[in-house]
Amino acid sequence: MNLWGVGNLILLVVIVPVLVALLNMVLGPLERIRGAADDALSGGVALIGELDTTPALLAKTDNVIKEVAHGAVRYAGPVSKLLG
Repeated sequence: MNLWGVGNLILLVVIVPVLVALLNMVLGPLERIRGAADDALSGGVALIGELDTTPALLAKTDNVIKEVAHGAVRYAGPVSKLLG
């Protein structure tokens, strides 16, 4: 056997299985990352559907804040007279 034949034999017996093992070590986590990314994307799409009511909820929150502020001012007036 000449040197080319020995080199080809070493390549087939040693190097190729090592490269296949390394490729499997990389592709396994890559598939898990792809699955997690798909889950995050589907969750984001579902969240977008929940955000359609946001403007109405913000308007309601603004009204509640105004009512609470008005009630606090009404309460603070008599309390200041009692304490002051």
